[in-house]
Amino acid sequence: MRVLVVTAVPAEADAVVAGLSADGPSPARSLPGGLTLRPCAGAGVTVDVLAGGVGPAAAAAATASALTASVTATATGPAYDLVVSAGIGGGFAATAPLGSLVVADAIVAADLGAQTPDGHLAVEQLGFGRSAHVPAPLSERIAKTLDAVHGPVLTVSTVTGTASRAAELTARHPGAAAEAMEGFGVAEAATAHGVPVVEIRAVSNAVGPRDRAAWRIGEALDALRNAFRLLSPVLEEEAR
Repeated sequence: MRVLVVTAVPAEADAVVAGLSADGPSPARSLPGGLTLRPCAGAGVTVDVLAGGVGPAAAAAATASALTASVTATATGPAYDLVVSAGIGGGFAATAPLGSLVVADAIVAADLGAQTPDGHLAVEQLGFGRSAHVPAPLSERIAKTLDAVHGPVLTVSTVTGTASRAAELTARHPGAAAEAMEGFGVAEAATAHGVPVVEIRAVSNAVGPRDRAAWRIGEALDALRNAFRLLSPVLEEEAR
């Protein structure tokens, strides 16, 4: 089994690699655009970790680059069996408090559509495109293994910084668990290549009024590292 994990920034990629590799990663490989794949081999599983950039567009481009490179290398289709969007993110306090883990049961582009006097219209309501992906069935098992919240993760291009925006999002997306900036982009690229996708987030801050002093980024990175330590046996079993 071969898995591609896409994070936004190197600190997140470092946490994933640390959770997967007790002995450190294998030598890195270069991709177009200055991107770097960091392979981590386990029992029957190879996980390539990629810091693809911030935001859905950068995440989609980076994921597509890695998937296209895998097709070129194999000449038989994508070499990956699963793509994982991973990193830290904001949690909706009623569902996912600070320090918790969230595994998406829906990957939603929360601000993709049109603003009208009557509120937001998703692209489906405009008659084109899609604004949500259903993750791979494996996501439910991953959530149980990680003791994580299994709920919608919202992808936004602008991080929420007010109570009114947080209330708007929860009204439009009941049960929303977390907010981040890359999942939908990763899912778009994975789906275009016919590869299942999962999203995992460690909650570093509450969605709502912006308060950097209250963020717990270090703790969230630790939680992300531990999540991938726990995830390794699941992937190995899936590979059998």
